[in-house]
Amino acid sequence: MEKHNWPQRGEAVLMNTFKRDGKVMVSGQGSFLTDAEGRTYLDFISGIAVNSLGHSNEKLVETLVNQGQQLIHSSNLFWNTPSIQLAEKLTKLSGLGKVFFANSGAEANEGAIKLARKWGREVKGPNATTIVTMKQSFHGRTMATLAATGQEAMHKDYAPNLPGFDYVTFNDIDQLKATIIPQTCAVLIEVIQGEGGVNTLSEDFVQAINEIQQEKQVLVIIDEVQTGIGRTGSYFAYEQFDLDPDIITLAKGLGGGFPIGAFLAKDDLATHFQVGDHGTTFGGNPLATACANTVLDTINEDNLLNNVNQRHKQLVEGLQVLQAKHPTISSIKGRGLLIGIQFDQAVDDIINDCFDQGLLVISAKGNVIRFLPPLNVSEEEINQALDIFGAVLSTQ
Repeated sequence: MEKHNWPQRGEAVLMNTFKRDGKVMVSGQGSFLTDAEGRTYLDFISGIAVNSLGHSNEKLVETLVNQGQQLIHSSNLFWNTPSIQLAEKLTKLSGLGKVFFANSGAEANEGAIKLARKWGREVKGPNATTIVTMKQSFHGRTMATLAATGQEAMHKDYAPNLPGFDYVTFNDIDQLKATIIPQTCAVLIEVIQGEGGVNTLSEDFVQAINEIQQEKQVLVIIDEVQTGIGRTGSYFAYEQFDLDPDIITLAKGLGGGFPIGAFLAKDDLATHFQVGDHGTTFGGNPLATACANTVLDTINEDNLLNNVNQRHKQLVEGLQVLQAKHPTISSIKGRGLLIGIQFDQAVDDIINDCFDQGLLVISAKGNVIRFLPPLNVSEEEINQALDIFGAVLSTQ
């Protein structure tokens, strides 16, 4: 490909809010990305858990073309058939009654926060608007979802922050119970913190959440933006825990690369949103929801949940072999194809060396490297990733 100095041109016109490595990605196929210089990389980032079917999936491309030729957008002044079909599938899979479609995970969480606060005011009283979230959580970058995110470093430049959020340490039962007050309307939680370090809810903490939900009249909102749509080996990660969510939020893998977000709520809770209470211009458009329908249909038709669980076993076993050789790996965490490799040292050099050797991986908080391959990653590709990762570790 002809050189056009794309990084320099980009720096001249795009805001400097991302730490890019200077590479320009121009195409992708399956589990692989190709840059402008023609080099191919095994992609275990998947657009940060977005490209659930890999790159340029034939079924998804066909959907984009066919739906694009038929109808891209018509506004929410009218019904459209792909959004109804998608809502039917999601409610059936989740057991929740109603869906609202948005454009991103942040928008989905924003809508969930609004619904929870409106329910709190109407059911518990005008001051019942406080939401408890976890430290090291990540829920988005809008002003509300940033305030919900339990990371002080992300708050400091945007004060005054939106009030109404209390933060507790992940899996700290005593702190959670002490933080619940009559003004608490909801607990917002990731069952596996992705960006926060691939931390998983303990069984005791799950039980504490259930007790609070039942005894304190507090909603449970589960952020499934990263963990949902097959990423952890089930359609929703909360299915692997003894939880009964009132609201779940989705995005990332739902569209397979096309932007879409959603939040689902129980029927009686959803009635607290009336006409005009919430809205979106682009959310639920025919193109986005058609893509999401294809993602869900493909997961079902290609038995991808089974593949996720098989590749999880293969990947973890391979990483355990590497852990025995490299004691800097302190633990291997996560479920399905959301895997965290915990190191007792900084991981930037390892990630950079993986990149140089043709493997794309990403960090999480606490010296953790995340592996996030597509749900249809093959046995051979897992072995290839393990070979590269092992070779890199041997040079550290």
